[in-house]
Amino acid sequence: MGENLTIKKIDTSLHNEDLAPIPAEKRTWGWFEIFNVWSNDIQSLFGYTLAASLFITYGLSGWAVFAAIILAGFIVMGLVNLSGRPSVRYGIPYPVMARASMGVRGANFPAVIRGIVAIFWYGVQTYFASTAIALLINTLFAVESTATFLGMTGVDWLSFVLVWCFQIYLFWRGMEWITRFLNWAGPFVYLVMFALMAVIWYKAGGGLLDAVGTIFSGASDYEGSSFSAFVAIVGTMIAYFAAVVINFGDFSRFVRNEAEMKKGNLLGLPVSLAVFSFIALFVTAGTVVLFGEALTNPTDIIARVDNTFLTVVAAITFFAATIGINLVANFVPPAYDIANLAPSKIDFRMGGLITAVIAFFIGGLWVSVVSQIGIAGFVDTLGAVLAPVYGIMIVDYYLIKGGNLDIQDLFSADPGGKYYYDGGWNRKAIIGFSAAAIFSVATVWVPALAALAGYGWVIGAILGGLIHWGLMRGSAVPAAQQV
Repeated sequence: MGENLTIKKIDTSLHNEDLAPIPAEKRTWGWFEIFNVWSNDIQSLFGYTLAASLFITYGLSGWAVFAAIILAGFIVMGLVNLSGRPSVRYGIPYPVMARASMGVRGANFPAVIRGIVAIFWYGVQTYFASTAIALLINTLFAVESTATFLGMTGVDWLSFVLVWCFQIYLFWRGMEWITRFLNWAGPFVYLVMFALMAVIWYKAGGGLLDAVGTIFSGASDYEGSSFSAFVAIVGTMIAYFAAVVINFGDFSRFVRNEAEMKKGNLLGLPVSLAVFSFIALFVTAGTVVLFGEALTNPTDIIARVDNTFLTVVAAITFFAATIGINLVANFVPPAYDIANLAPSKIDFRMGGLITAVIAFFIGGLWVSVVSQIGIAGFVDTLGAVLAPVYGIMIVDYYLIKGGNLDIQDLFSADPGGKYYYDGGWNRKAIIGFSAAAIFSVATVWVPALAALAGYGWVIGAILGGLIHWGLMRGSAVPAAQQV
């Protein structure tokens, strides 16, 4: 690595062991761990439903949608190669990386927003993971429960608490145990998904292969052109990965070198996404052939297949897949984000516990309250606010800082430090962030911009980067000093 990652002068308001740079000799991840980060991100119940629904939403042929999803995988791979590189080099998580562009205090703002989004979805995904356990209990023991509390039966509540406790247990054991779970869950889920595809394909017959290219064509109310439909699918898939794209450094900091990271991103994004989308394409087309309608929810498909063994295995699989994405996208990031607010008082574990406690109430109230009040607009708005952060962070690191950071000053509250700016805040970055965020949020709420909602995140990120470059270009490192 060649970097001095030891913090010589520690400011406890900015530093603890979890946020400190990981020395090169303590980084144990290779390409397989990164591959499984993405596999678990892709394989959730929501991820499958999203991929399957894209085949029936835009009226394109199955192969055209498949190509759009793969293209999105390559684009996301490029984005995370950029955001992951500095964390591989310096061993720092996303909240610390954000200090270089936003200021050592200003970085708390995007970190808090990212944490709020993640905590909300952590609670929701915990509930959805619990439905798999409830399915397993009801299938094995034929439990009949009609009494409900807050819209959930006794089995539902038992399943929810079990999942909530299991995730805390994994998290409390540390990143090593989380890594083991991800490495087990990723390959296992693929085995079961292939088995489901084989069952559907066998029941649908040999004509399925010929049907997949045309079975969805013209089967939607989408009024745009084929090109706009293709672009919308690409934008939607990029937006799906947007949160992890921003905080990918939380995972790449554990990787031995950049080559391993890039290999893991290649196999975990375009390649893994191709395999997963191939399964979704054939299973969804198979449901049309078998049942006369396109089913996009795996639990509905399993119920129609009516096989007890497959139901049990699928329940375990859906549980593992949903826990996987919850750990990757919604548990580890806010743990770092919350710890970054007060490093001397909150460590990684405490940040995770705070996340879990808040998320318990969100997940427990999902059926009766949260899902009924249209909270999606609120969450989409927070996600849109984050879009410019990526552009600012990337432009700042590669173009303004020339690919070089002063690791000492990232943890320094000295007014003379490189990243202290104005009272710890980089006002120029905040201005660029705010201006670009207005557009991103408008794609959520302004009807005239509704057509851009699928790729508003991408445009917001580009705007944030361009505005930041325009405001900060006088501070750019000369090209001769760039790495």
